[in-house]
Amino acid sequence: MRIGVIGAGPAGLAAAYDLTRAGHAVTVYEAAPEVGGLASGFKAPHWEWSLEKFYHHWFQSDKAILGLIRELGWSDQVLFPRPYTVAYVNGRFQPLDSPLQALRFFLGNFSLLDTLRFGVVTAYLRLTPYWQPLERVTADAWARRWYGERVYRALWRPLLVGKFGEENLPVVNMAWLWARLHARTTRLGTFIGGFQAFMDKLAEVVRKQGAEIRLNCAVTGIRRRTAEGGRQMLRVEAGGACEDYDAVISTSSPALMAKLAPELPESYAAQLRALKSMGAVVMVLSLTQQLTKYYWHNLPKEAGFPFLAMVEHTNYISPKHYGGDHIIYCGDYLNPDHPYFRMSKEALLEEFLPALKRFNPAFERSWVKESWLWKTAYAQPVPPVNHSRNIPPLRTPLKGLYFASMSQVYPWDRGTNFAVEIGRKVARLVMEDDQAKQ
Repeated sequence: MRIGVIGAGPAGLAAAYDLTRAGHAVTVYEAAPEVGGLASGFKAPHWEWSLEKFYHHWFQSDKAILGLIRELGWSDQVLFPRPYTVAYVNGRFQPLDSPLQALRFFLGNFSLLDTLRFGVVTAYLRLTPYWQPLERVTADAWARRWYGERVYRALWRPLLVGKFGEENLPVVNMAWLWARLHARTTRLGTFIGGFQAFMDKLAEVVRKQGAEIRLNCAVTGIRRRTAEGGRQMLRVEAGGACEDYDAVISTSSPALMAKLAPELPESYAAQLRALKSMGAVVMVLSLTQQLTKYYWHNLPKEAGFPFLAMVEHTNYISPKHYGGDHIIYCGDYLNPDHPYFRMSKEALLEEFLPALKRFNPAFERSWVKESWLWKTAYAQPVPPVNHSRNIPPLRTPLKGLYFASMSQVYPWDRGTNFAVEIGRKVARLVMEDDQAKQ
């Protein structure tokens, strides 16, 4: 088959890897100048490693992406350092990412009953495989009831408000929180050279297997076409040219997919348009010296920080890989109409810098060497109650057209692992459907 793949992120490249390995002719379209999607990175001239724009790490439980890396023979290039995470609770940063630290935190802030309750409920969520009943209730209501009001307000409400905003507290279902607690680990992994190095190596393998990857080539339309002999094809319009394919896989956002394929039945297009998501704004700063000793700082909105998380990347990966720079991320999930999306890098820097003294009172503006700003309108899908009913199938009603996005990995959360999983899944569907025709 001739197959077009829209998007050279983890999902698109994973699909292209399997399809080319099976002998199909694949063309991958990517609007950006590099492969990687939300896992792509950038590099200052004096850095040895690239630095991620959005996604930062893998978890030890990420079977799909670590399995692909094992297939490729690159497991020796995966690192699992031991960084430390803190939460801002009761006016100070408190470590929470080990059982002993969690016990100290709870006994120092809550009653013994609250502590026992937290342990029992969290153990249940980590052990139970049955997420379906949990999607029938909001995370706000379930966590408030079973964890109790004090623990809920200290831990889970800040997480939910930070990820989805106050307006989505009555919306987001409990299966989303179950997935985070059920599958994630405190050990966090990366690839030698950064995620961009991994994505570039995967792209090279895909090219060697026969695929063509077209960068800086945004797709503007997908339409049906009848070829000679009555053969039904899909025409992809991109870069001012058109090409016909037996099958097309789109890994774009749902909203973009609805625009690209105007011949989709309205029922399916309406499903796509109904899928809501939060955008992401990430400011990256290189500093002359270390700001804190922790990696990930979770920040409640009510504490008055101008961002959701402050991540000191070089407390996870050594500064030696970044020319001695100390790297921090200041990131937030926001509605795409939030003012941050319209602000310049300079304006947002003025908004963010004063907050850094709360992490280290000695911080001075002179510590900042360089800054970068990254924004995306599609970063965190919003899963409402009974969301499994809303997920559009990977096979669209338009014959030969497939859709695989972060919005369809539910109940799991967005990330490179589940992007690889859904990319390989949609590749199998394409090949199964081809076999069925023969």
